[in-house]
Amino acid sequence: MVRRAARRLYTVLGRRGTFLAILGIGKTCWGISFLVDPPADRGLRLLTDLCSLRHWSWLWIVCGLITFVSAFLRIGRDWAGFAAAIVPPTVWAAAYTVAVITGDYSRGGFVAAWYLTSHVGVIMWAATVPEYSVPPAPRSARRGKAA
Repeated sequence: MVRRAARRLYTVLGRRGTFLAILGIGKTCWGISFLVDPPADRGLRLLTDLCSLRHWSWLWIVCGLITFVSAFLRIGRDWAGFAAAIVPPTVWAAAYTVAVITGDYSRGGFVAAWYLTSHVGVIMWAATVPEYSVPPAPRSARRGKAA
């Protein structure tokens, strides 16, 4: 029964939608974690000078919800989900990069690179993946001959 429901959901969402749904849930949960029990500043001073991490948690939550809802939209209309998904990790990467430059957090460069590759890079790649990619037919099949 669970397998059937999962298959049906995958049929509705497709590859891109499934990616957006998983990403949206993850970003929303990550944001809620900052809301419930914000960690120490550790390299995010650029952000915390403006407002607390509890306030910044809403960036993750709202973008996560937009990403999740976009999973149910048709291809071509799901762009908002990919755009929303990129925003929080880009902001965090910028904060960590500034922390390295100012000397506040020496480890920040590695954390920024992690956000830029594991989050932003993957999201940018996934946004370009077509829903269904079919390899070209063999040459003989294209000419109407049997393979």
